[in-house]
Amino acid sequence: MLTPAEAVVVAVAQVLLRCDQERYWLRIAAARIGHLFPRLPSQAVYNRQLRDLGPQMSAAALWIARQIPTWHEPLRLMDGTPVRCGASRVTVNRSSLGEIAGYGMDKSHHAFYWGAKLMLITTADGAVTAFSLACPKDLDERKQALHLLHVTPIAPGPCPIVCDKGFAGAGIEKAAADLGHPLIRPAREDEPGPALPFPGWLRQRIEAIIWTLKNQLGLERHNARHTDGLWARISQRILALNAVIWHNWTIDAPVKRSLIAYDH
Repeated sequence: MLTPAEAVVVAVAQVLLRCDQERYWLRIAAARIGHLFPRLPSQAVYNRQLRDLGPQMSAAALWIARQIPTWHEPLRLMDGTPVRCGASRVTVNRSSLGEIAGYGMDKSHHAFYWGAKLMLITTADGAVTAFSLACPKDLDERKQALHLLHVTPIAPGPCPIVCDKGFAGAGIEKAAADLGHPLIRPAREDEPGPALPFPGWLRQRIEAIIWTLKNQLGLERHNARHTDGLWARISQRILALNAVIWHNWTIDAPVKRSLIAYDH
């Protein structure tokens, strides 16, 4: 039986070595990390321990973000992304994710999906400083973002947040500004007046951070069947990403979000 701290380390190693399925991971873990953890648990015990450690992993991820030098930079990036949890009506009816999953619209791909909405606030180098999960039917993107800004400190002090057109609206912009976080976004076509210059490369950066989480760290292949399991697997990926960025800063790696040194 692993201690909670050991289980978190094993969970981070699983993500960095790109093993999405716990059963497959535990078959090869003895050869990969057996010299560090000689008493690895069974798949059922590991899965149960991973689900129980979701809150601890999310807290550890946010704590690591505060140890990264860019935590003190007065700039944040924000975006939401769908986390798909099923692709058939049978899955929807039989899934235990009903309290967090629902039907939503993925505007980036012009498609409906069944799952949850993940909201991320990050630094410019990719460290996640705040995140939340919500049902897309209960909270739209703007309400979820505003709730996250209310409950989580995203920076040491007030700072602007770069986001996309989906966060347009006098209500959310005033509410965010009242919290000390003015929103910077591209102008919509129906807005009067000349469009202000917008740093488009920053929008591409938050998209690249989401791509890293979904593809390289396997968030698209989370395989969760319960709400606490989904939260644990999201926290597991974000913890791995923040740990990599922190370590790359420590060793002065040229690319802070690079996973090349950790995935083999």
